[in-house]
Amino acid sequence: MSKLHIDSITKSFGKKDILKDIYLSCETGNICGLLGRNGSGKSTLFQIIFGTIKGDTQYIKFNDIILKNQSDRKNRIAYLPQHSFLPKNIKIKNLIDLFCAKENNAKISQSKFIQPFINETPNTLSGGELRIVEVLLIMYSRAEFVLLDEPFHSLSPKTVTEIKTIIKQQTDKGFIISDHQYHDVLDISDNIFLLSDTHLKPNKDLTELKRFNYLPTTI
Repeated sequence: MSKLHIDSITKSFGKKDILKDIYLSCETGNICGLLGRNGSGKSTLFQIIFGTIKGDTQYIKFNDIILKNQSDRKNRIAYLPQHSFLPKNIKIKNLIDLFCAKENNAKISQSKFIQPFINETPNTLSGGELRIVEVLLIMYSRAEFVLLDEPFHSLSPKTVTEIKTIIKQQTDKGFIISDHQYHDVLDISDNIFLLSDTHLKPNKDLTELKRFNYLPTTI
């Protein structure tokens, strides 16, 4: 079992504080759900964990290794951003070799979600088709910890259900997931955290999410 330890994360842009004293821990086999309103800093936190943004303060450790730069994250942390990130003119079958662990190549290549597009390039796919390709490439990457920012965006309810099943089956990885479809995040998460007013608060259930005004009290 591997552990990702995230501590003492702070970040501000100018005079605006975004994150204060953020603590989060995730182990392989564990799914952490990260909820929060638009602009609360979820994507910023993901980018700091992944290493594309530096926190004003940060302490991120993979097992006993302190992660100081992005190269330290290689094969340890993978990140699905909200925006499309794949090269537009490389065939999907070649992207599988680029992103995925060798032992997963056959599995993802034969997936019913990937097979129809195996010889296509990202610029020929619809928004929903592209999103599912991106999600699967990151999920089947070599990394032990996977950060998913809005993985269910543009996907049909049936596809979301199947992707959630695949996530739960990946017991050799740890996941941190954020999506505005909060019910899907709640459905698969072992631990729930709410990012609100620059702080990360652990939450046990819907009652606590209502108490912190993330959900209407009528739900």
